Amino acid sequence: MTEALLLSRLQFGFVISFHILFPAFTVGLASWLVFLEALWLRRREEHVRDLYFFWMKIFSVSFGVGVVTGIVMSFQFGTNWAGFSSAAGNVVGPLLNYEVLTAFFMEATFLGVMLFGWQRVGHGTHFFATCMVALGTLISTFWIISANSWMQTPAGYELRNGIFYPVDWWKIIFNPSFPYRLAHMVLAAFLTTAFVIGGISAFYLYRGKFPEKAKLCLRCALIFVSLVAPLQIIAGDMSGLEVGRYQPAKLAALEAHWDTSSNVPFNVFAIPDQDAQRNDYAWQIPHLGSLILTHSWSGSVKGLRDFPRDQQPPVMIPFFAFRIMVAIGVLMLLISWYGLWKLKRGTAFTSRWYLRTWMAMTPSGFIALVLGWWVAEVGRQPWVVYGVLRTADAVSPNITSGSVLGSLITYIVTYLLLFGFATWYLIKMLRTGPIPAPPRARTLSTAARPLSLGDEEMGERP
Repeated sequence: MTEALLLSRLQFGFVISFHILFPAFTVGLASWLVFLEALWLRRREEHVRDLYFFWMKIFSVSFGVGVVTGIVMSFQFGTNWAGFSSAAGNVVGPLLNYEVLTAFFMEATFLGVMLFGWQRVGHGTHFFATCMVALGTLISTFWIISANSWMQTPAGYELRNGIFYPVDWWKIIFNPSFPYRLAHMVLAAFLTTAFVIGGISAFYLYRGKFPEKAKLCLRCALIFVSLVAPLQIIAGDMSGLEVGRYQPAKLAALEAHWDTSSNVPFNVFAIPDQDAQRNDYAWQIPHLGSLILTHSWSGSVKGLRDFPRDQQPPVMIPFFAFRIMVAIGVLMLLISWYGLWKLKRGTAFTSRWYLRTWMAMTPSGFIALVLGWWVAEVGRQPWVVYGVLRTADAVSPNITSGSVLGSLITYIVTYLLLFGFATWYLIKMLRTGPIPAPPRARTLSTAARPLSLGDEEMGERP
């Protein structure tokens, strides 16, 4: 059972680490499409229309891969985590169903209009469809984060014979960690998309391709990141304070903090030794740990030694993942603010080393996303529902390590093939670039194309 548990955790970790890249990217990309279409409706500039069609194709591929990889996750609740499904299904099941009913159906309905309706519906109708797709991605994020946050900070339930029963759905949905984690996740998705847009645009400028379109995209990405990166740092800080209140063992693991004390230093670097309950080769800044974790110069922080060994999360992964994630966030902020200065001087689009910096930062958001999930999920261990249901009790009782290993290998091979094909196709589209999009048809008769919302005010009556 120990081997089956470990393999099941590895399998779910691999699947979610792969899956989250695509929904997060599409959350930001859908809102970017709303911005581009609104800009086109206002200016009617051809290069804006070309950009909309270009990024819409990128969105469609990413959305499709996200849907395919997400389906597998729901199967694992029944195959690998029957204990969790039996215990928490009354709470988590409805939350995931709400995501399907309120978000996925909306996305599926309006996605077809957005992708194929440019020549068939009016401008207002098409823009409305784009807005609904974007709204659907945000609603989907709402429910998924609510379900995951409830597992982090469970509330609004009663436990009878090991089964969770809902008592207050308001408290379940809006559990203590939910507002902070939702804001942190949405901002992370927006930053991830912004750096992809900025990095690709920097590549085009570096190669001298599509200069007008690339400048528009890079300017928007640069300004957006400069505004959102500080908000993300604030959201991360608020989320950290929430972790300290409700998940003190996780917070201690993030900082490799072993003894409860005041005047806590910040471990810039260390090699945590969990067996010996100490840090080797530590590089510390005095008082900074208390200042960051409690907003007090001499605040007290609970150490891992105050928790039984079997209730301590693994330290090594969340400790280093958290520091890399924070470093990426700070780097995003510095690059964008420096870019504002260069933009004002008129050198942001001509400085080749600055363009190379944006190109190098293209995958930074994806890296930070995955590391953030590792921090949240590994730091929660050994609990699947924090403080109530242990991960060891959530695994399917009769599952064998051989079956899990076989499915894990199958997933790895399949996902690598899928990722390889998707990456190849996306690179192919990126190399082609935002070529001129098809103009809107103006010769359709009224019988062939009924008058749609927005046609009159846009001068599109046949």
